[in-house]
Amino acid sequence: MIGRIIKLISNDYTVLIDDQEYVCKSRGKFRNEKISPKVGDMVKVDTVNHYILEVLPRKNELVRPPVSNIDQVIIITSVKHPNFSTNLLDKLLTIVSYHNIEPIICFTKLDLLDEEELEIIKNYRTYYERYYQVYSNTEIEKIKTLFANKITVFTGQSGAGKSTLLNCLDESLNIKTGEISMALGRGKHTTRHVELISLYGGYVADTPGFSDVSFQDMEPQDIRDNFEDFEKYRDSCKYKDCLHNKEDHCKIKELVAAGTILQDRYDNYIKFIESISKKKY
Repeated sequence: MIGRIIKLISNDYTVLIDDQEYVCKSRGKFRNEKISPKVGDMVKVDTVNHYILEVLPRKNELVRPPVSNIDQVIIITSVKHPNFSTNLLDKLLTIVSYHNIEPIICFTKLDLLDEEELEIIKNYRTYYERYYQVYSNTEIEKIKTLFANKITVFTGQSGAGKSTLLNCLDESLNIKTGEISMALGRGKHTTRHVELISLYGGYVADTPGFSDVSFQDMEPQDIRDNFEDFEKYRDSCKYKDCLHNKEDHCKIKELVAAGTILQDRYDNYIKFIESISKKKY
């Protein structure tokens, strides 16, 4: 029988088949074939002996968090404790887009900002809204409409408020939330496993916070092609394969100078492509 993995705790996979859950082990052959079943996978199951026999082809997958067949990723972005980081947000947007998954931004903890800080975040939101769906954690009713018939990953740095937002969406979930370590700016690791939760006609994944964000297997061109605000203008550059770095007559650099493209976005982009180039040599 075929079902979907909805939970992984240690080496126990919970597979949902026709509204019935089976706790299964994976076959030893997967280790030899370097296949690791993931939450979100469609799998063929021996329901008598409770073994996963086969992992069906995936449309996409993420390494961190380890989830597959995802429709959208809601990037939970704290603006205070931990402070707002355009570098981390832009990394996540780029990685999610690279995997052909729709990224959605959700700003949290705006109530902790003073008026000047709030105005800065509003300006960032106005910019990102040109290219992505953007919400704040106070727009609960709007966020509820996002889940129907989709698998959604909630992700972001530890302490950004993923579990808190899920609890606001559905109080019955009662997901444990952790205190923030003021010394480290990190949340205590309260999410111990990966699980798909039924919510508003779809599934959402509450996952551990990112401990590392890397551009694994990506080339500088992949970074460029997944900066949505750059793609709109790339045909205006002098060179067809312009990396918007050291080339002359680069339209992207002109737009940065003019303030049309955020300086922060461009600075992050350069850091990203240079970090990849350094690893190759």
